[in-house]
Amino acid sequence: MHTNNLKKATLAGGCFWCTEAVFQRIEGVEEVRPGFTGGTIKNPPYREVVTGRTGHAEGIQLKYDPEKINYRELLLIFFATHDPTTLNRQQNDVGTQYRSAVFYHDDEQKEMVEEVIQMLESQKVFENPIVTEVKEASAFYEAEQEHQEFYNRHRQQPYCQYIIDPKITKLKNLFSDKLKQPK
Repeated sequence: MHTNNLKKATLAGGCFWCTEAVFQRIEGVEEVRPGFTGGTIKNPPYREVVTGRTGHAEGIQLKYDPEKINYRELLLIFFATHDPTTLNRQQNDVGTQYRSAVFYHDDEQKEMVEEVIQMLESQKVFENPIVTEVKEASAFYEAEQEHQEFYNRHRQQPYCQYIIDPKITKLKNLFSDKLKQPK
């Protein structure tokens, strides 16, 4: 694998512990970093982002190998593993920092996001309209160390068992062909 062939994707689907755990399990995703993006201040600490006042969303930035998985497939996984129809909320996590958003890195990604949303809407995949924000990628600030690899390190925590485990189960059921194989 040549790292210069990797492409970047930036997604926000609620708590970044969840999105990180989902995308770490996808074949072709080489790196996943939880962090904050889409806000107005530089280097926001977690304690400020969770107040909702910085304008940032909790998100992930990942690097993927387009020869193993394409951007459209990443988007389909993204939309299937969170609720893109709830404004500024995912389950019990409420606030603009938990909004559903795709931060595109080029025109091709922007067009693909719009196309996938239009397809999901026309197929009535969700009961309610998709409210996912589609916005040009801006500065991404990596989260503090204690937020990285959270699910992998804290699976016994109630949040991981009640919120993240069902997402991983759904991922395995819907996208088993896209999962990394145990080495």
